[in-house]
Amino acid sequence: MYTTVDETGRLNNYAVEPATYLSSYPSPEQQKGYLLQGGLATMLVATLVTMAYLVS
Repeated sequence: MYTTVDETGRLNNYAVEPATYLSSYPSPEQQKGYLLQGGLATMLVATLVTMAYLVS
């Protein structure tokens, strides 16, 4: 951890910054996986909303 001291004696701590990198565009296989996950999440939410409506 990097620490500095100002003229009044107060400490100032700086967090360690992580290394940055550029992201890459998802491959067609990853895109299909994301589409599947989105479809399953949509079905789950629709099912939960429907069940809550039917129970109430």
